[in-house]
Amino acid sequence: MNITLTQAEKAIAAAKQKALTIDTKMNIAVVDAGANLVAFGRMDGAWLGSLDISIKKAKTARFFDMNTGIIGELSQPGGSLFNIEHSNHGLITFPGGIPIKNASDEIIGAIGVSGSSVENDHAVAEAGAKAIGLEV
Repeated sequence: MNITLTQAEKAIAAAKQKALTIDTKMNIAVVDAGANLVAFGRMDGAWLGSLDISIKKAKTARFFDMNTGIIGELSQPGGSLFNIEHSNHGLITFPGGIPIKNASDEIIGAIGVSGSSVENDHAVAEAGAKAIGLEV
């Protein structure tokens, strides 16, 4: 099962609204269950360098089916995933990527957000994922 374009667009709209609420500009990417880009939004004035980061956060969250912040914790020196960020043509292992599940707890995609602090990135990604009406 994959996230639909309608769901992806709804996630981007909710993420954008959250970004406006916290007064930041974000790049927002949504990928499907196969980690293929379904939808992308770059808010006016959002950092160009964060464009690729948002897509990689979404893909990283889908590749490993966990929040990118958790992967970051596991990839520290001595951690079980140390150096994993060098795999898969580069991963992003800090907050802002969240897998999206359906009501049957199956992964249907992921959202990745970049453009501010990692705390803001995560909050905006979470708002986007929750807007689909599915658990994060």
